[in-house]
Amino acid sequence: MHYSLDKIRADFPILSREVYGRPLVYLDNAATTQKPLQVLDAMREEYLNVNANVHRGVHYLSQQATDLHEAARETVRRFINARSTEEIVFTRGTTEAINLVASSFCQWLTEETRRKPQCPAVFPQGEESCLEILVTDMEHHSNIVPWQLEAKRRNLQSPPAECGTRNPEFVIRHLPISDDGRLPEGDELDSYFTENTRLLSLTHVSNVLGTVNPVKEIIRKAHEHGVPVLVDAAQSAPHLRLDVQDLDCDFLAFSGHKMYGPTGIGVLYGKEEWLDRLPPYQGGGEMIDHVSWDKTTFERPPLKFEAGTPDYIATHGLAKAIEYMEAIGLDNIERHEHDLTCYCLEQMQTIPNIRIFGPNGQRSKVGGGPVSFLVGDIHHLDMGTLLDRLGIAVRTGHHCAQPLMNRLGITGTVRASFALYNTKEEIDHLVEGINRISKMF
Repeated sequence: MHYSLDKIRADFPILSREVYGRPLVYLDNAATTQKPLQVLDAMREEYLNVNANVHRGVHYLSQQATDLHEAARETVRRFINARSTEEIVFTRGTTEAINLVASSFCQWLTEETRRKPQCPAVFPQGEESCLEILVTDMEHHSNIVPWQLEAKRRNLQSPPAECGTRNPEFVIRHLPISDDGRLPEGDELDSYFTENTRLLSLTHVSNVLGTVNPVKEIIRKAHEHGVPVLVDAAQSAPHLRLDVQDLDCDFLAFSGHKMYGPTGIGVLYGKEEWLDRLPPYQGGGEMIDHVSWDKTTFERPPLKFEAGTPDYIATHGLAKAIEYMEAIGLDNIERHEHDLTCYCLEQMQTIPNIRIFGPNGQRSKVGGGPVSFLVGDIHHLDMGTLLDRLGIAVRTGHHCAQPLMNRLGITGTVRASFALYNTKEEIDHLVEGINRISKMF
Protein backbone atom coordinates (compact mmCIF):
# COMPACT_ATOMS: atom_id res chain seq x y z
CA MET A 1 0.00 0.00 0.00
CA HIS A 2 1.03 3.62 -0.50
CA TYR A 3 0.42 4.45 3.14
CA SER A 4 1.57 3.07 6.47
CA LEU A 5 -0.50 0.12 7.60
CA ASP A 6 1.16 0.30 11.01
CA LYS A 7 0.05 3.91 11.37
CA ILE A 8 -3.49 3.03 10.35
CA ARG A 9 -3.64 0.17 12.84
CA ALA A 10 -2.52 2.58 15.56
CA ASP A 11 -5.71 4.58 14.89
CA PHE A 12 -7.70 1.53 16.08
CA PRO A 13 -6.58 0.78 19.66
CA ILE A 14 -8.82 -2.30 19.94
CA LEU A 15 -6.59 -4.08 17.41
CA SER A 16 -3.76 -4.15 19.95
CA ARG A 17 -5.71 -5.97 22.65
CA GLU A 18 -5.47 -9.67 23.47
CA VAL A 19 -8.21 -12.32 23.55
CA TYR A 20 -7.62 -15.42 25.68
CA GLY A 21 -4.00 -14.33 26.01
CA ARG A 22 -3.50 -14.13 22.25
CA PRO A 23 -3.29 -11.11 19.93
CA LEU A 24 -6.70 -10.25 18.49
CA VAL A 25 -7.15 -11.08 14.81
CA TYR A 26 -10.36 -9.30 13.89
CA LEU A 27 -11.88 -10.75 10.71
CA ASP A 28 -15.56 -9.99 11.27
CA ASN A 29 -15.72 -6.71 9.38
CA ALA A 30 -18.75 -7.61 7.27
CA ALA A 31 -20.72 -7.59 10.54
CA THR A 32 -19.18 -4.34 11.80
CA THR A 33 -15.88 -2.52 11.51
CA GLN A 34 -13.81 -1.05 14.31
CA LYS A 35 -13.80 2.72 14.75
CA PRO A 36 -10.71 4.96 14.45
CA LEU A 37 -9.80 7.52 17.09
CA GLN A 38 -10.58 10.29 14.63
CA VAL A 39 -14.26 9.28 14.63
CA LEU A 40 -14.51 8.64 18.37
CA ASP A 41 -12.73 11.89 19.27
CA ALA A 42 -14.95 13.94 16.96
CA MET A 43 -18.12 12.52 18.48
CA ARG A 44 -16.86 13.04 22.03
CA GLU A 45 -15.91 16.62 21.19
CA GLU A 46 -19.39 17.36 19.87
CA TYR A 47 -21.08 15.87 22.93
CA LEU A 48 -18.81 17.91 25.21
CA ASN A 49 -18.96 21.26 23.43
CA VAL A 50 -21.68 21.46 20.76
CA ASN A 51 -24.55 19.31 22.01
CA ALA A 52 -27.94 20.88 21.16
CA ASN A 53 -30.99 19.80 19.19
CA VAL A 54 -30.75 20.66 15.52
CA HIS A 55 -33.01 22.67 13.17
CA ARG A 56 -35.18 25.62 14.13
CA GLY A 57 -33.10 26.48 17.20
CA VAL A 58 -32.19 30.17 17.34
CA HIS A 59 -29.39 29.85 19.88
CA TYR A 60 -25.72 29.45 19.01
CA LEU A 61 -25.22 25.80 20.00
CA SER A 62 -28.27 24.67 18.04
CA GLN A 63 -27.10 26.49 14.96
CA GLN A 64 -23.60 25.06 15.32
CA ALA A 65 -24.96 21.51 15.75
CA THR A 66 -27.23 22.03 12.74
CA ASP A 67 -24.29 23.18 10.64
CA LEU A 68 -22.34 20.02 11.53
CA HIS A 69 -25.36 17.82 10.83
CA GLU A 70 -26.02 19.35 7.42
CA ALA A 71 -22.30 19.39 6.61
CA ALA A 72 -22.39 15.63 7.19
CA ARG A 73 -25.21 15.36 4.64
CA GLU A 74 -23.01 17.19 2.12
CA THR A 75 -20.11 14.83 2.91
CA VAL A 76 -22.34 11.84 2.17
CA ARG A 77 -23.63 13.48 -1.02
CA ARG A 78 -20.08 13.95 -2.24
CA PHE A 79 -19.10 10.41 -1.20
CA ILE A 80 -21.70 8.79 -3.44
CA ASN A 81 -21.89 11.64 -6.00
CA ALA A 82 -25.57 12.40 -5.54
CA ARG A 83 -26.92 15.46 -7.38
CA SER A 84 -28.18 17.20 -4.26
CA THR A 85 -28.26 16.90 -0.48
CA GLU A 86 -32.05 16.73 -0.88
CA GLU A 87 -31.46 13.17 -2.12
CA ILE A 88 -29.71 12.12 1.12
CA VAL A 89 -31.96 10.78 3.89
CA PHE A 90 -30.42 9.82 7.24
CA THR A 91 -31.73 6.58 8.73
CA ARG A 92 -30.66 4.22 11.51
CA GLY A 93 -28.96 1.93 9.00
CA THR A 94 -29.42 -0.09 5.84
CA THR A 95 -32.25 -2.06 7.42
CA GLU A 96 -34.33 1.01 8.21
CA ALA A 97 -33.55 2.51 4.80
CA ILE A 98 -34.93 -0.57 3.04
CA ASN A 99 -37.94 -0.67 5.36
CA LEU A 100 -38.57 2.99 4.53
CA VAL A 101 -38.61 2.32 0.80
CA ALA A 102 -40.69 -0.85 1.21
CA SER A 103 -43.32 0.95 3.27
CA SER A 104 -43.48 4.18 1.29
CA PHE A 105 -43.16 2.59 -2.16
CA CYS A 106 -45.85 -0.02 -1.50
CA GLN A 107 -48.14 2.64 -0.04
CA TRP A 108 -47.60 4.75 -3.15
CA LEU A 109 -48.31 1.72 -5.36
CA THR A 110 -51.52 0.99 -3.50
CA GLU A 111 -52.71 4.58 -3.79
CA GLU A 112 -51.83 4.73 -7.50
CA THR A 113 -53.67 1.50 -8.18
CA ARG A 114 -56.80 2.71 -6.39
CA ARG A 115 -56.65 6.09 -8.11
CA LYS A 116 -56.10 4.64 -11.60
CA PRO A 117 -57.25 1.01 -11.43
CA GLN A 118 -57.70 0.70 -15.19
CA CYS A 119 -54.45 2.40 -16.15
CA PRO A 120 -52.14 -0.07 -17.98
CA ALA A 121 -49.11 1.62 -16.42
CA VAL A 122 -50.39 0.58 -13.00
CA PHE A 123 -52.18 -2.64 -13.81
CA PRO A 124 -52.06 -4.14 -17.31
CA GLN A 125 -55.30 -5.48 -18.73
CA GLY A 126 -55.58 -9.22 -19.06
CA GLU A 127 -52.94 -9.92 -16.41
CA GLU A 128 -53.58 -11.53 -13.06
CA SER A 129 -54.18 -8.85 -10.43
CA CYS A 130 -50.72 -8.67 -8.88
CA LEU A 131 -47.90 -6.23 -8.31
CA GLU A 132 -44.48 -7.85 -8.18
CA ILE A 133 -41.42 -6.89 -6.15
CA LEU A 134 -38.30 -8.61 -7.45
CA VAL A 135 -35.40 -9.58 -5.15
CA THR A 136 -32.61 -12.17 -5.49
CA ASP A 137 -31.66 -15.47 -3.89
CA MET A 138 -28.59 -13.93 -2.27
CA GLU A 139 -30.32 -11.20 -0.26
CA HIS A 140 -29.82 -10.44 3.42
CA HIS A 141 -33.01 -10.84 5.45
CA SER A 142 -33.19 -7.04 5.60
CA ASN A 143 -33.97 -7.05 1.89
CA ILE A 144 -36.52 -9.85 2.11
CA VAL A 145 -38.55 -9.48 5.29
CA PRO A 146 -39.62 -5.81 4.81
CA TRP A 147 -41.13 -6.69 1.42
CA GLN A 148 -42.85 -9.76 2.87
CA LEU A 149 -44.34 -7.69 5.69
CA GLU A 150 -45.60 -5.06 3.27
CA ALA A 151 -47.04 -7.71 0.94
CA LYS A 152 -48.88 -9.35 3.82
CA ARG A 153 -50.14 -6.00 5.07
CA ARG A 154 -51.34 -4.90 1.64
CA ASN A 155 -52.89 -8.25 0.77
CA LEU A 156 -54.96 -8.16 3.97
CA GLN A 157 -56.23 -4.62 3.38
CA SER A 158 -59.58 -3.98 1.75
CA PRO A 159 -60.05 -1.08 -0.68
CA PRO A 160 -62.51 1.66 0.20
CA ALA A 161 -66.12 0.80 -0.67
CA GLU A 162 -66.28 3.64 -3.20
CA CYS A 163 -63.26 2.23 -5.06
CA GLY A 164 -65.41 -0.42 -6.72
CA THR A 165 -62.46 -2.81 -7.18
CA ARG A 166 -60.29 -5.12 -5.18
CA ASN A 167 -56.68 -4.57 -4.28
CA PRO A 168 -54.10 -6.21 -6.51
CA GLU A 169 -52.11 -8.93 -4.80
CA PHE A 170 -48.54 -8.06 -3.82
CA VAL A 171 -46.13 -10.84 -4.81
CA ILE A 172 -42.44 -11.23 -3.92
CA ARG A 173 -40.46 -12.98 -6.67
CA HIS A 174 -36.78 -13.78 -6.66
CA LEU A 175 -34.00 -14.00 -9.21
CA PRO A 176 -32.18 -17.35 -8.95
CA ILE A 177 -28.42 -17.69 -8.69
CA SER A 178 -26.04 -20.14 -10.32
CA ASP A 179 -24.15 -22.75 -8.29
CA ASP A 180 -21.17 -20.40 -8.01
CA GLY A 181 -23.31 -17.45 -6.89
CA ARG A 182 -24.04 -15.40 -9.99
CA LEU A 183 -27.25 -13.75 -11.15
CA PRO A 184 -28.82 -14.23 -14.61
CA GLU A 185 -27.47 -12.02 -17.39
CA GLY A 186 -28.59 -10.82 -20.81
CA ASP A 187 -31.77 -12.29 -22.26
CA GLU A 188 -32.17 -14.61 -19.28
CA LEU A 189 -32.30 -11.60 -16.96
CA ASP A 190 -34.80 -9.89 -19.27
CA SER A 191 -37.15 -12.85 -18.91
CA TYR A 192 -37.66 -12.20 -15.19
CA PHE A 193 -39.20 -8.77 -15.75
CA THR A 194 -42.92 -8.90 -16.40
CA GLU A 195 -45.55 -6.25 -17.00
CA ASN A 196 -46.36 -6.50 -13.30
CA THR A 197 -42.82 -5.98 -11.99
CA ARG A 198 -42.83 -2.75 -10.00
CA LEU A 199 -39.38 -2.66 -8.35
CA LEU A 200 -36.13 -4.63 -8.21
CA SER A 201 -34.25 -4.61 -4.90
CA LEU A 202 -30.84 -6.30 -4.80
CA THR A 203 -27.53 -6.38 -3.01
CA HIS A 204 -24.43 -4.89 -4.59
CA VAL A 205 -22.05 -7.29 -2.82
CA SER A 206 -23.27 -10.52 -1.20
CA ASN A 207 -22.52 -10.65 2.53
CA VAL A 208 -22.01 -14.43 2.21
CA LEU A 209 -20.63 -15.19 -1.23
CA GLY A 210 -18.65 -12.04 -1.87
CA THR A 211 -20.30 -11.82 -5.29
CA VAL A 212 -19.92 -8.34 -6.75
CA ASN A 213 -23.08 -8.00 -8.79
CA PRO A 214 -22.88 -6.02 -12.05
CA VAL A 215 -25.47 -3.59 -10.72
CA LYS A 216 -24.93 -0.94 -13.38
CA GLU A 217 -25.85 -3.38 -16.14
CA ILE A 218 -28.72 -4.84 -14.10
CA ILE A 219 -30.09 -1.34 -13.46
CA ARG A 220 -29.88 -0.55 -17.17
CA LYS A 221 -31.85 -3.71 -17.97
CA ALA A 222 -34.46 -2.93 -15.31
CA HIS A 223 -34.93 0.59 -16.59
CA GLU A 224 -35.54 -0.76 -20.11
CA HIS A 225 -38.56 -2.48 -18.58
CA GLY A 226 -39.60 0.66 -16.67
CA VAL A 227 -38.62 -0.85 -13.31
CA PRO A 228 -36.90 1.26 -10.62
CA VAL A 229 -34.04 -0.29 -8.62
CA LEU A 230 -32.99 -0.21 -4.97
CA VAL A 231 -29.36 -1.18 -4.29
CA ASP A 232 -28.34 -2.57 -0.90
CA ALA A 233 -24.81 -1.17 -0.61
CA ALA A 234 -24.13 -2.23 2.99
CA GLN A 235 -21.28 -4.48 1.84
CA SER A 236 -20.00 -2.27 -0.99
CA ALA A 237 -19.88 1.24 0.51
CA PRO A 238 -16.89 0.37 2.76
CA HIS A 239 -14.93 -1.25 -0.07
CA LEU A 240 -15.85 0.11 -3.51
CA ARG A 241 -16.17 3.59 -4.96
CA LEU A 242 -19.86 4.43 -5.39
CA ASP A 243 -21.32 6.84 -7.93
CA VAL A 244 -25.12 6.84 -7.88
CA GLN A 245 -25.33 9.00 -10.98
CA ASP A 246 -23.14 6.60 -12.95
CA LEU A 247 -25.05 3.57 -11.62
CA ASP A 248 -28.34 5.39 -12.28
CA CYS A 249 -29.95 3.57 -9.33
CA ASP A 250 -33.22 4.95 -8.02
CA PHE A 251 -32.44 4.15 -4.37
CA LEU A 252 -29.28 3.09 -2.53
CA ALA A 253 -28.82 2.23 1.15
CA PHE A 254 -25.81 1.72 3.41
CA SER A 255 -24.78 1.72 7.09
CA GLY A 256 -22.22 3.77 8.99
CA HIS A 257 -21.03 1.03 11.32
CA LYS A 258 -19.75 -1.14 8.47
CA MET A 259 -17.51 1.69 7.22
CA TYR A 260 -15.68 2.76 10.42
CA GLY A 261 -18.51 4.98 11.64
CA PRO A 262 -20.88 4.69 14.61
CA THR A 263 -23.78 2.30 14.95
CA GLY A 264 -27.34 3.55 14.60
CA ILE A 265 -26.74 5.73 11.54
CA GLY A 266 -27.27 4.96 7.89
CA VAL A 267 -28.15 6.56 4.58
CA LEU A 268 -30.89 6.22 2.03
CA TYR A 269 -30.16 7.85 -1.30
CA GLY A 270 -33.19 8.39 -3.48
CA LYS A 271 -33.58 10.20 -6.77
CA GLU A 272 -35.33 13.48 -6.08
CA GLU A 273 -38.31 12.63 -8.26
CA TRP A 274 -38.89 9.42 -6.30
CA LEU A 275 -38.53 11.03 -2.87
CA ASP A 276 -40.99 13.74 -3.95
CA ARG A 277 -43.45 11.07 -5.05
CA LEU A 278 -43.37 8.76 -2.03
CA PRO A 279 -45.40 9.37 1.15
CA PRO A 280 -43.67 9.80 4.53
CA TYR A 281 -42.48 6.71 6.38
CA GLN A 282 -43.14 8.01 9.91
CA GLY A 283 -44.86 11.02 11.42
CA GLY A 284 -43.74 13.46 14.10
CA GLY A 285 -41.58 16.49 14.54
CA GLU A 286 -38.97 17.71 12.05
CA MET A 287 -40.80 16.29 9.02
CA ILE A 288 -43.84 18.60 9.01
CA ASP A 289 -44.54 21.87 7.25
CA HIS A 290 -47.83 22.70 8.98
CA VAL A 291 -50.14 20.78 11.34
CA SER A 292 -53.79 21.51 12.07
CA TRP A 293 -56.68 19.34 13.21
CA ASP A 294 -57.92 19.28 9.65
CA LYS A 295 -54.76 18.59 7.71
CA THR A 296 -50.99 18.12 7.93
CA THR A 297 -48.56 19.12 5.21
CA PHE A 298 -45.00 17.87 5.04
CA GLU A 299 -41.53 19.22 4.45
CA ARG A 300 -39.77 18.47 1.20
CA PRO A 301 -37.24 15.63 1.13
CA PRO A 302 -35.08 14.72 2.88
CA LEU A 303 -36.76 16.08 6.03
CA LYS A 304 -40.07 14.50 4.98
CA PHE A 305 -38.51 11.12 5.85
CA GLU A 306 -36.67 12.16 9.02
CA ALA A 307 -39.28 12.25 11.78
CA GLY A 308 -38.05 13.12 15.26
CA THR A 309 -34.71 14.28 16.58
CA PRO A 310 -31.95 12.85 14.36
CA ASP A 311 -28.80 11.31 15.77
CA TYR A 312 -26.81 14.41 14.87
CA ILE A 313 -23.76 13.17 16.79
CA ALA A 314 -23.73 9.99 14.72
CA THR A 315 -24.11 11.88 11.44
CA HIS A 316 -21.00 13.85 12.38
CA GLY A 317 -19.24 10.58 13.21
CA LEU A 318 -20.26 9.12 9.85
CA ALA A 319 -18.86 12.17 8.07
CA LYS A 320 -15.57 11.79 9.92
CA ALA A 321 -15.43 8.10 8.96
CA ILE A 322 -15.93 9.01 5.30
CA GLU A 323 -13.23 11.66 5.56
CA TYR A 324 -10.92 9.09 7.15
CA MET A 325 -11.47 6.69 4.24
CA GLU A 326 -10.99 9.47 1.70
CA ALA A 327 -7.73 10.56 3.35
CA ILE A 328 -6.34 7.04 2.90
CA GLY A 329 -7.78 6.88 -0.60
CA LEU A 330 -10.75 4.80 -1.70
CA ASP A 331 -8.73 3.27 -4.53
CA ASN A 332 -5.98 2.33 -2.06
CA ILE A 333 -8.54 0.68 0.23
CA GLU A 334 -10.11 -1.27 -2.62
CA ARG A 335 -6.71 -2.42 -3.89
CA HIS A 336 -5.52 -3.50 -0.43
CA GLU A 337 -8.69 -5.41 0.41
CA HIS A 338 -8.75 -7.05 -3.01
CA ASP A 339 -5.19 -8.26 -2.42
CA LEU A 340 -6.19 -9.61 1.01
CA THR A 341 -9.16 -11.50 -0.42
CA CYS A 342 -7.13 -13.02 -3.25
CA TYR A 343 -4.36 -13.99 -0.80
CA CYS A 344 -6.89 -15.59 1.54
CA LEU A 345 -8.51 -17.59 -1.26
CA GLU A 346 -5.10 -18.72 -2.46
CA GLN A 347 -3.90 -19.80 1.00
CA MET A 348 -7.16 -21.56 1.81
CA GLN A 349 -6.72 -23.81 -1.21
CA THR A 350 -3.96 -25.53 0.78
CA ILE A 351 -6.40 -26.64 3.50
CA PRO A 352 -7.60 -30.24 3.03
CA ASN A 353 -11.36 -30.75 2.55
CA ILE A 354 -12.15 -27.04 2.49
CA ARG A 355 -15.23 -25.86 0.60
CA ILE A 356 -15.31 -22.18 -0.34
CA PHE A 357 -18.57 -20.59 -1.42
CA GLY A 358 -18.91 -17.92 -4.09
CA PRO A 359 -17.46 -16.95 -7.47
CA ASN A 360 -13.77 -17.23 -6.60
CA GLY A 361 -12.61 -16.59 -10.16
CA GLN A 362 -14.56 -13.34 -10.37
CA ARG A 363 -13.02 -12.05 -7.16
CA SER A 364 -9.54 -12.31 -8.65
CA LYS A 365 -10.61 -9.59 -11.09
CA VAL A 366 -12.90 -7.24 -9.19
CA GLY A 367 -13.66 -6.31 -5.60
CA GLY A 368 -12.98 -8.37 -2.53
CA GLY A 369 -15.79 -9.33 -0.24
CA PRO A 370 -16.11 -11.91 2.52
CA VAL A 371 -14.81 -15.46 2.28
CA SER A 372 -17.31 -18.09 3.47
CA PHE A 373 -16.20 -21.68 3.93
CA LEU A 374 -16.70 -25.07 5.56
CA VAL A 375 -14.07 -27.72 6.28
CA GLY A 376 -15.01 -31.36 5.97
CA ASP A 377 -17.77 -32.32 8.39
CA ILE A 378 -16.77 -29.74 11.01
CA HIS A 379 -19.80 -27.71 12.08
CA HIS A 380 -19.39 -23.99 11.40
CA LEU A 381 -20.15 -23.18 15.05
CA ASP A 382 -17.43 -25.55 16.28
CA MET A 383 -14.89 -24.06 13.87
CA GLY A 384 -15.78 -20.50 14.84
CA THR A 385 -15.69 -21.25 18.58
CA LEU A 386 -12.28 -22.88 18.38
CA LEU A 387 -10.88 -20.11 16.18
CA ASP A 388 -12.09 -17.64 18.81
CA ARG A 389 -9.97 -19.49 21.41
CA LEU A 390 -7.00 -18.77 19.16
CA GLY A 391 -7.86 -15.05 19.20
CA ILE A 392 -9.36 -15.09 15.71
CA ALA A 393 -12.76 -13.37 15.39
CA VAL A 394 -14.91 -14.69 12.52
CA ARG A 395 -18.67 -14.94 12.00
CA THR A 396 -20.57 -18.25 11.90
CA GLY A 397 -24.15 -19.22 11.04
CA HIS A 398 -26.55 -18.32 8.25
CA HIS A 399 -25.47 -14.63 8.19
CA CYS A 400 -29.11 -13.49 7.95
CA ALA A 401 -29.39 -15.18 4.57
CA GLN A 402 -31.39 -18.36 5.20
CA PRO A 403 -32.94 -18.56 1.70
CA LEU A 404 -29.39 -18.49 0.30
CA MET A 405 -28.31 -21.23 2.72
CA ASN A 406 -31.27 -23.34 1.56
CA ARG A 407 -30.21 -22.75 -2.04
CA LEU A 408 -26.69 -23.94 -1.19
CA GLY A 409 -27.98 -26.94 0.76
CA ILE A 410 -26.26 -26.02 4.02
CA THR A 411 -27.22 -24.56 7.40
CA GLY A 412 -24.40 -22.04 7.70
CA THR A 413 -20.78 -21.20 7.04
CA VAL A 414 -17.72 -19.71 8.68
CA ARG A 415 -17.09 -16.22 7.28
CA ALA A 416 -13.89 -14.18 7.30
CA SER A 417 -14.17 -10.59 6.12
CA PHE A 418 -11.56 -7.89 5.76
CA ALA A 419 -11.06 -4.18 6.30
CA LEU A 420 -8.42 -1.59 5.51
CA TYR A 421 -6.47 -2.40 8.71
CA ASN A 422 -6.13 -6.16 8.14
CA THR A 423 -2.84 -7.80 7.12
CA LYS A 424 -1.66 -10.89 5.26
CA GLU A 425 -0.06 -12.04 8.51
CA GLU A 426 -3.53 -12.17 10.07
CA ILE A 427 -4.71 -14.33 7.18
CA ASP A 428 -1.73 -16.63 7.83
CA HIS A 429 -2.90 -16.94 11.46
CA LEU A 430 -6.40 -17.80 10.22
CA VAL A 431 -5.14 -20.52 7.87
CA GLU A 432 -2.84 -21.94 10.55
CA GLY A 433 -5.75 -21.97 12.97
CA ILE A 434 -8.05 -23.77 10.55
CA ASN A 435 -5.40 -26.41 9.86
CA ARG A 436 -4.79 -26.88 13.58
CA ILE A 437 -8.49 -27.29 14.33
CA SER A 438 -9.03 -29.62 11.36
CA LYS A 439 -6.54 -32.08 12.81
CA MET A 440 -8.64 -32.31 15.97
CA PHE A 441 -11.60 -33.86 14.11
